Amino acid sequence: MRERSRITSFDIAHRAGVSQSTVSRALRGSSQVNEETRQRVLRAVAELNYKVDKNASNLRRKHAGTLALLLSEDPTADESHINPFFLSMLGAITRACAQHDYDLLVSFQQFSPDWHADYAEAHKADGIILLGYGDYLSYCDKLRRLAERGTRAVRWGAVLPGQGDVSIGCDNHAGGRLVTEHLLAQGCRRIAFLGDASSHYPEFFARYLGYAETLEQAGITVDPALQVDAVSTESAGQAALATLLARGVAFDAVFAASDLIAIGALHALGAHGLRVPADVALAGFDDIALAGFVNPPLTSVLQDTQQAGRILVESLLRLIRGEPVASTLLPVTLKVRRSSLRREAG
Repeated sequence: MRERSRITSFDIAHRAGVSQSTVSRALRGSSQVNEETRQRVLRAVAELNYKVDKNASNLRRKHAGTLALLLSEDPTADESHINPFFLSMLGAITRACAQHDYDLLVSFQQFSPDWHADYAEAHKADGIILLGYGDYLSYCDKLRRLAERGTRAVRWGAVLPGQGDVSIGCDNHAGGRLVTEHLLAQGCRRIAFLGDASSHYPEFFARYLGYAETLEQAGITVDPALQVDAVSTESAGQAALATLLARGVAFDAVFAASDLIAIGALHALGAHGLRVPADVALAGFDDIALAGFVNPPLTSVLQDTQQAGRILVESLLRLIRGEPVASTLLPVTLKVRRSSLRREAG
């Protein structure tokens, strides 16, 4: 017996008493179709057990139905390191994509002159989410090339005045203030800052500025000898703390610009016989999962990765639809743990 012919959108149109183009618009959720007509189409779909061919629909609309998430590898000797903060955001991004019926393509950022071509221009993805970038000043050129090609992209990073791209980031300046206010409340007065404090790393720089302004408002002069550059790795944190000790300057607290730097500093302090928090209070930034499991547990600034992942996806989808999108600055909170509680330790 010959197999029954496959149901098509023309069959739905005949059953619903509308045109095939109206069926297509109704199934896309177009505002051009009124609710009564949409319901009539949906009833016909259910009655005929019609299955939408998503791939064919996407091809007709030049729509991949996929978003690309490009992760940057942090600078390590073997170029294998991914900041666990970004991994914590991955689940939220994946869920948000699924809720909007999008697939997610995860890859590493490629920095050849045409690294973006494999994604948006080859129609593998309708848009790109960028996580991590290293030196921001060199990364700006790559962002500019994306914009010139018309690639729809959003990134997690610093929200800066006059930037041409869409960025979702946390209030790093407020986070720097929260940590410094907390350490001052613990009686600390010689607070070191570990992390690059320059425009090359604008998120770290904003954290430093929040720290410096809070000290000045407390009547404490910012001592340049208490700041040591460091990228976001444990080994950089160890090296930065060793540099700080080698300078011979007194300090009673360390504010690390990331949890990875803080954990590296924690190891270095222990290796030099300094107790945390009895001798030196310690705080980080990011509140990665490991922060609560080191000994002592690490005080850190919490960035809401669940909210961040959702907003990254929703912002990118608005760009894809041609809707206006603004950069967004998310609030932060301080998660206080034992590493910074000097008063209790004393």
